[in-house]
Amino acid sequence: MKSAVDTSMIKENRWNVPPNAPACMEKHLSAAQYRADGTLLLGASSLTGRSWQGSLWIYSDSKQAPDEELCKAGVQTESGVTDVKWVSEKGILVASDSGALELWDLAEDERLLVNRFTKHEHDHIVTTVSPVAGANSAVTGSMDCRIKVWDLSQETAVTTYNAHTQPVSCVACSPTDESLFVSCGQDGRVLMWDRRKPNKPASRIDVESPSCSPTTVAWHPHHRSTIAFGDELGRVTVKDFLGTEPARVENAHSRRVNGLAFSTHSASLLASISDDCSVVVLNSDLREILKDRRHQDFVKGVCWLHGGSNTLTTVGWDHLVLHHTVDPAAEAPNSSS
Repeated sequence: MKSAVDTSMIKENRWNVPPNAPACMEKHLSAAQYRADGTLLLGASSLTGRSWQGSLWIYSDSKQAPDEELCKAGVQTESGVTDVKWVSEKGILVASDSGALELWDLAEDERLLVNRFTKHEHDHIVTTVSPVAGANSAVTGSMDCRIKVWDLSQETAVTTYNAHTQPVSCVACSPTDESLFVSCGQDGRVLMWDRRKPNKPASRIDVESPSCSPTTVAWHPHHRSTIAFGDELGRVTVKDFLGTEPARVENAHSRRVNGLAFSTHSASLLASISDDCSVVVLNSDLREILKDRRHQDFVKGVCWLHGGSNTLTTVGWDHLVLHHTVDPAAEAPNSSS
């Protein structure tokens, strides 16, 4: 008996491209993060005419990025992407230049990205997002000078903080305490937040040069009171905010620091990226053990493979995805140009 289905009319997906992945990735790669199993998440943006467009991309093999045809999943976003973070095994948080926080879910054997919500709670570009450890919530910072705490299950912002007087550059949640996060802004301040203190949740962390804006902040994975922050002059500072020791400062770059990331080694390495197009890795003594100058434009995203790996990945506005292998015992700087 002849089949009632005309198989000649079924379009074959011979390239095995995910169903809603865009045909082309925007030039500016703005953020990257590894999932625990090594799956790489990328955020991209580009100015088209008078508006910014963006997209999200998932790669099972990070070495195949940024080839569009080799992605596992991809999707176009309604506006530019400034930051992306894994919030769960299948969930992805996106900070948007439209003022929205977006939550996307991986579905269909992780070949489809589905929007769970898009909420425009900020009045300006959302510059940064950080998931809260062990909770279904997140913290965002914005050019509107506000910080918002989100309940992702309720799909809404539940708390708004107005302590910064200039745009918020970065927020980072504690890896061990869901009540704590740190923020920095163009007002030159680094603030420690404790959400258990409703009357005075923020306390100021002393910085060497308040007139020089801190640009990015990261929390040490093992020392719960140690943070690192970068600034407009290219300096990287590591400080124990509960200790009496002075902060340690390294002049890592010649221009603004765009991102910091600690490795998960027992003696964590600190990777730093900058507008000077370089990638620097510092050891636990804040001594430079790697410097890479292969990027041709601003370096915007940095992430380490999990599990004490010596491999980190950087992305930039030059559309490059570069992988770096670091020798933690290196004595002399290893420079790649």
